[in-house]
Amino acid sequence: MLCGYVFLCVPNICGLLTPCVIGMPNTSTRPKRGRRNRRVPREDPARNELVSRSLESAQQCLFNQDYGTAFVHYLLVLNLAPVLKDFASESFRFTLFKWADELDSLGRIQDLFDCYEQALELFPTDEVIINSMGEHLFRMGFRDEAAGHFHKALKLKPDYPEAKENFYRVANWLVERWHFLMLNDRRRNHKYQQAIQKAVEGGCNTVLDIGTGTGILGMCAKKAGASEVSACELSKTMYELACEVVTANGMNGRIKILHMKSLEMEVPKDIPKRVSLVVTETVDAGLFGEGIIESLIHAWNHLLLPPQSTQDPSRPPSQTGRVIPAGATVFGMAVQCLEIRRHHRLCVSEVGGLATAAAGELHSPVSCSSEDDSTEPYTTERLSRLPGGYTPLTEPFNALDIDFNNVQELEGLCSREVSRVRLPVTGEGLLDALAVWFQLHLDQESSLSTGPKEDTCWEQAIYPVQTPHNFPLRPGDELIVEISCRDAYLRLCSVAVARDGREFCLDDCLDPDKPRNDPGPSGNPNPSLNAEAELCSALACLGTEQSSGPRDYTMLECAEMALLNNQPYHDSFRRALAKLITNLKDACSVQGPSQGEGLEVMPLTDPPSGPMDPGPDPFYVLDVSEGFSVLSLMAASQGQVKAYSSVEKTQHQAVLRRLARANGVPEEALEFWLNQVEDEQAVLQRPSREKLWSAIILDCVETCGLVRQKLMEKATLARCLLEDGGQIFPERIVVYGMLVESDTLLLESAVQGQEPTLGFNIAPFINQFTVPVHVFLDLSTLQCRHLSDSVELFILDLMNTNANYTNRDVKVQASASGRVTAVPFWYQIHLNEEISVSTFNQDSHWKQAAVVLHQPLAVRKGDWVRLAVTLQKSSISISASIEEAGETGTVDSVSPLSDRL
Repeated sequence: MLCGYVFLCVPNICGLLTPCVIGMPNTSTRPKRGRRNRRVPREDPARNELVSRSLESAQQCLFNQDYGTAFVHYLLVLNLAPVLKDFASESFRFTLFKWADELDSLGRIQDLFDCYEQALELFPTDEVIINSMGEHLFRMGFRDEAAGHFHKALKLKPDYPEAKENFYRVANWLVERWHFLMLNDRRRNHKYQQAIQKAVEGGCNTVLDIGTGTGILGMCAKKAGASEVSACELSKTMYELACEVVTANGMNGRIKILHMKSLEMEVPKDIPKRVSLVVTETVDAGLFGEGIIESLIHAWNHLLLPPQSTQDPSRPPSQTGRVIPAGATVFGMAVQCLEIRRHHRLCVSEVGGLATAAAGELHSPVSCSSEDDSTEPYTTERLSRLPGGYTPLTEPFNALDIDFNNVQELEGLCSREVSRVRLPVTGEGLLDALAVWFQLHLDQESSLSTGPKEDTCWEQAIYPVQTPHNFPLRPGDELIVEISCRDAYLRLCSVAVARDGREFCLDDCLDPDKPRNDPGPSGNPNPSLNAEAELCSALACLGTEQSSGPRDYTMLECAEMALLNNQPYHDSFRRALAKLITNLKDACSVQGPSQGEGLEVMPLTDPPSGPMDPGPDPFYVLDVSEGFSVLSLMAASQGQVKAYSSVEKTQHQAVLRRLARANGVPEEALEFWLNQVEDEQAVLQRPSREKLWSAIILDCVETCGLVRQKLMEKATLARCLLEDGGQIFPERIVVYGMLVESDTLLLESAVQGQEPTLGFNIAPFINQFTVPVHVFLDLSTLQCRHLSDSVELFILDLMNTNANYTNRDVKVQASASGRVTAVPFWYQIHLNEEISVSTFNQDSHWKQAAVVLHQPLAVRKGDWVRLAVTLQKSSISISASIEEAGETGTVDSVSPLSDRL
C-alpha cells in the first residue's frame, strides 16, 4: 500500500492529447502506396476540458479523503485519456485501495469487486492491483480465486514479495500438506492400486472416483483396464490440477473429470449410467470428517449399481456395485499427555502473579459435547511426534465397525443409539484425551492402518477431555466412554469412571482419593461432614446422572490456551514490566513533577463510575497482542498503571474483568482499547492529548513459528509514541537456526519423483504448490540429523531503528557429514537486557519453522556453509551455499497472511 498522496502535475492537458506530443511512429512520413491514409485525430476541446476538470476534482477529493468520488473521477479521466495512465497509476492505486477498504468496512462487497474489475480493465497487467484484489478475495473466503490472482501477479513480476508471500499462504489452503505425504506414501498407493486392479479384473469395468484430488485412483482404474472412468473434485484448484495430470499421463479424453460434488451428480446428466465401482479416499483422521458417509449414501442411491445380493449371487460383478474401501474398524485408547492437556484446558492456578481461579472454566473449542454445535468434535495430532510423548491408560478398544457396501448400515449410522463402553484402566495417570485411529479395509484381503505406531500419512484423531479438574486413573478403574455418530461425525466422550462399585461423573468430580476434610489451597475443613458422603453427593456425582444444568465455560483457541498455560513466559513478562515501572517511578521521583502532572487525563470512553485514586499520573501501557492475553492485566496489577488491552471478544473481556476483581486490580486500571478505536489504523495512537505510552507490547511471533507480518513497520510507529524512558516489549528478537538433514521434511514438502506415485507423472504439477517454509514444527521430535550447532541468523531490534539491517551473511560449519535439506529456525525474544524467552523450549506455546532447500546440499564434516539472510519487511529469505564448491540452493521464509492491526 502507498503511504501518502501522489499528485499529478500536468500543466498542458490539451497538449498531451495531441498526436505530435504522444509521439506516434512515422507521423511525418508519407503513407506507403496501397494503404488508406490514417485520419489524424482532431483535438476535442470539450473532452480535454472535461479531462482537466475531472483530474483536478479527483486530486481535490483525494486531498479531502473522499475516496469514492476521487475514484469515479479517475475512472473518467483514464478512460477518456489513456495516455495519462503512466502519470496517474500510483494515485489511482492509492485511491482504489482506500475506497476498497471503505467499501469493505461498509459490507458493500459487490461494489468493492466492481471497482477492482473496472480498475483491471484499465490496468490489466498491474500486479499490485491484481495482488490486492486477491487479498480481498482471500479474506472473504474465496481461496481458489485468490490463488489465481496471486499466481497471476507472480507471473507478471516473479520477484514481487507481497504476491509471493500471499501465494505461499494460500497454497497451503488450496493444496494441503497431507497431499504430499499421501502421494509419497508408497505402501498406501500400492495397496489401493492392488485393490482397484483386482476389482476391475473381476468385472467392475465402470468406475467413479469421488474426491479425485490429483486423479491417481482414477488413473489406476484406467490402467487396470476399466472401460469407463469418471472422477469428480470439488476444489477448483485440485480439479484443474487433476486435468493437467491426466493429460500429462496420456489419459485425456479417457477419464472424464467433473468439477462438482458427487452429491450433485446425476445419471445420465453427468455420467452415462450407474457404475459398478466407486473408489474414494475421502477420509480424515476421524474417518467420517470429510463426508464419506453422506457421499456414499448418495452414491448407492443414485450412482452405483445395486450391491451383490445374497438372494441372487449369480449376478455378474459388472451388474453389481461395490466400494473401495469396503469398510473400516475404528480403535480408541485413553491417554495421558501434557502437550494435549495444555492446549485444551487450563492447567495452572497462577500465571504472571495472577490467581486464575476466578477465570472460570476455560477450554478449547474442541469438544464432542452434544450441547454446543460451535465446537469441533476432535482435533488431529501425530502421537509419535508429540513433545513429551504420551502414556496409554487403557488397551486399544474397538469403537466402531462400518461396512461401506451396506447402504442400510450407512443410512442408520446417524440414528444409532449412543453406546457405552467400559474400558479397564491398565495404566496410572491423568486422563487427558481419547486417541482414535482406524483400519481401512480396502477389500477382504487388504487393509491400511492409521495407528500411532504405523508409518502412515495419516495423523490420529484426538478427543480431549474437557473436565474442569484433573482426574487421576489407576489400574482397576473402569473408564466409561460414550460413542455416537450424530451428524455423521464420530464422537467419543469420556463420561465417568467406575471405582469400587461407584460411578464418578467426570464433568463434576474432583480427585476422589483426596480426603474431603483437606481444604486444599483455599477454604476451611468441615470435620462435621462425612468424607464419604461428601464425595458421593456433592463432588463425585454418585451414579450416572449428569449435572443438573449446563456448564458455564469460556472457549479459547488451542494456541491461546497453550499461551495462558505458559508460566515461564508470563513470569518473564511480569519481571520485565515490574523493572520498567520501577525505573519510571524512580525517574519521576528524581526529576520531580513532570510537565503533564496535574493535567486531566482525557478518557477514551465515558469516565468510569469510580475515578482512580488521586495521586501521580499513571503510566500508560498498551498491549496489542493477537487474541486472548493477560499481559495488560499483569501491567495493571503493578500499581500506578493504566493498561489498555486489545482483547476484542466480549466473553474474553469478561474473563479479564473477573480476574482483575479477584486479584485486587482496580476496575478503572484496565481498559479495552479496541472498544474505543473504530479505525484499526489508529490502534497505536496516544492514550490522551497530553500523554505518550510508557510501554507498548507487540505480538511479534506467530504460534506457527513465523515473524508477524509488518512487525518492523509497527515497531517504527510504536517508537514514535513512547515517552522518555518508555519501552517496546520485546526490545529485540534474535533469530537462530541450524543445518539439518530430514527426509521427513522432504516428504512433507514435495512429491519425490514418480516411484512413490506408481509411475504416474504427478510431481511436476502438484509441486507447483510447494512452499519453501514449513510451520508448526516441533524440532524436539522432528526426525532429523543435526549437521551443525545453532547459529545466530539475524537480529530484529525493535527499539533502535539504526541497528537494523536488511542483509546478512552467516557462516556455519558442518559438524557432521550428510545432506543439508533444511534450515530450521526459532527465536530468542529479549524483553530487556537481562530477561528473555525462547520459542524453542518445552514450555513454549510457539512452534518452530524450517525452510527447505529445493536441492539438498551435500556437506562433509568441517565444511563451511554460507547462509545469505535477507529481511524484506517482515519476511526472511535465506540462500545456502557451500563455500568451496559453490553449490547452491535457495530457500525462502515468509510470514503468512494474517489480520492486520
